[in-house]
Amino acid sequence: MTGRSFSSMPSELKPFQSINGIQQLAETRRFKAWFLDQFGVLHDGKLPYPGAISTLEQLLATYGTEMVIISNSSRRASTTIEKLRSLGFDTSLFVGAITSGELTHEHLLRRDDPWFARLGRSCIHMTWNGRGAISLEGLGLQVVDNVEEAEFIIAHGTEALGLPSGAALPMKLENLEKILEQCVAKKIPMVVANPDFVTVEARALRVMPGTLAATYKKLGGELKWMGKPGEIIYKSAMVMVGVDAADCIAVGDSLHHDIKGANVAGISSAFITGGVHATEVNSEKLQMILLFKLLP
Repeated sequence: MTGRSFSSMPSELKPFQSINGIQQLAETRRFKAWFLDQFGVLHDGKLPYPGAISTLEQLLATYGTEMVIISNSSRRASTTIEKLRSLGFDTSLFVGAITSGELTHEHLLRRDDPWFARLGRSCIHMTWNGRGAISLEGLGLQVVDNVEEAEFIIAHGTEALGLPSGAALPMKLENLEKILEQCVAKKIPMVVANPDFVTVEARALRVMPGTLAATYKKLGGELKWMGKPGEIIYKSAMVMVGVDAADCIAVGDSLHHDIKGANVAGISSAFITGGVHATEVNSEKLQMILLFKLLP
C-alpha cells in the first residue's frame, strides 16, 4: 500500500494531522475499533498490499484492535469476507463486514423503511459482466429490460443490463446512461448499491455505480444512496462492535465516501493517499512511503 495517511479527529482543535503510518495511531490505544475500507487500503482487488496482512495481525495481537470491514461493494458481506480469505487474509481478524450491497439486500428484503416500502417489484437491473453479475434471488423481484414495465432501478454494476432470464447482457456505460434517460422521463427511482464513483483495481481505476448515479442525479432522477458516505453503515459497524463514535476510527482512500462519511457519523478518520486519489496527490511533496511497512 503506497501512500501517507492523514488523521482527522472531530474533537480536536487541529482537524488534520499528517502521519507516517498506522503505528502512530495504534500506539495511542485511543481507538477500540477500526472500520477499514478494503479496495485501495488493504488490497487492489487482485493482490494484498505489501505488509497489509502482517499489520492487521499485529494490530489485533499487540493492541487488541477490533476491526470491521466497511465497504462500498455491491456484493453481500459474506462474499467480501470470502474475497479477503482468497487474497490471504485471516478473516478471524475481523469482527465482521458490512457492505453497501448487504444493506441494499436487507432493505429490499425487509422493506420496513418508508422509501423502500413504496417500491414496486419490477426493476431495471444494472450489474456486472466480467466481474460476475449479482443475484437478486430471494428478494421477490422481477427483472425487466423494458423501461415501460420498470418500477425502480437497482445499480449494482456498470458493465451489463440484467435480463428477465437471469442472464446479463454486456453493455457499455454510455448505453446504460441512455436507458437512464428513459427512466428519468418516467420518474423511476434508483437504488444505488455501490455509491463509489471509481475503485482501485490492479493499479488502475474502474468505473463504479456511483458514476451512473451521478449521471441520473444530473438528469433529475430520484436516488437512494446505500453505504458510504451515508451514516447508516457507520452506525451498523458501531453496533456490531459495541462502541460509541468517540472510540472508533475509519480508514479509507476516498475523500468523497470514507472521509466524508466518517465526518457525517461524527467519528475520526484516516485518509490513505495512495488509493483512488493517488494521481491527485503531490507525491513529491508528501514523500510517499509504504504505509504498512512501518510496523515491525
